[in-house]
Amino acid sequence: MPELPEMETYRRLLTEQLGGRTITDVEINREKSININPGQLKSQLINAQITDIKRRAKHLIFKLSSGKNLLLHLMLGGWMYIGDEEDNPDRTKQVILSFGDKKLYFIGLRLGYLHLLTDTELEKELADLGPEPMDQTFSFPVFRELIGSRRGMLKTTFVNQQFLSGIGNCYSDEICFEAGLLPMKKADELDEDEIKILYQSLKGVLTRAIQFGGYMEEPLFRGDTKSGGYNEQCRVYDREGEPCLRCSSPIVKEEISSRKTFYCGNCQK
Repeated sequence: MPELPEMETYRRLLTEQLGGRTITDVEINREKSININPGQLKSQLINAQITDIKRRAKHLIFKLSSGKNLLLHLMLGGWMYIGDEEDNPDRTKQVILSFGDKKLYFIGLRLGYLHLLTDTELEKELADLGPEPMDQTFSFPVFRELIGSRRGMLKTTFVNQQFLSGIGNCYSDEICFEAGLLPMKKADELDEDEIKILYQSLKGVLTRAIQFGGYMEEPLFRGDTKSGGYNEQCRVYDREGEPCLRCSSPIVKEEISSRKTFYCGNCQK
């Protein structure tokens, strides 16, 4: 599932490719992927301009000249592609937005969705999300107070979107590895130094992942060399049995609260 770095990469690339462009046509092939009648959605989107693209947690928000918003959550298996009639994936597209000669294909939206919302509806939809970990206001004192109120394991704490928004299976493991802490370590067992290094690791891993374009390798468009660059940078995620890059011990995979989890049992404590 795309996490914060993947969605931030999408936001930046989509802004470059489609920012300021006008929606000229809409095709809906799966009504469950949207929140209103297809005819209504088409009438409200056609001739609307994308004035801005924002990210909140794992969501993208397409700001429209009409004053409304398209809220996208790709969930598990969802992805996008910018192409045209000749250049597009041989996959079922749930929704297609046309921008004259360009088309934005939404693929794999079996669990994901694209909803048209007013500002008030959008605010209500996102109200339960925790702080943005890459926001400038998310300082160490804020993190220390936040994690000081938690009692669960680091893995389950980090993937809880009400604790922090945008982190999932991949980056929770990468952050714990960077900090040298086991993902099953309890948050209320951390000392001051461990909290500090965990905060630094959180910022460092997410910054690096964004710089490399996240770990999902599907390109957003032909010639996209940015998306997926972090896949080769992962230290533990999806590396079961491979040698730890720090101590050469084999990376372990196990399930924690039904989530696959990767770590080094030797150098993470």
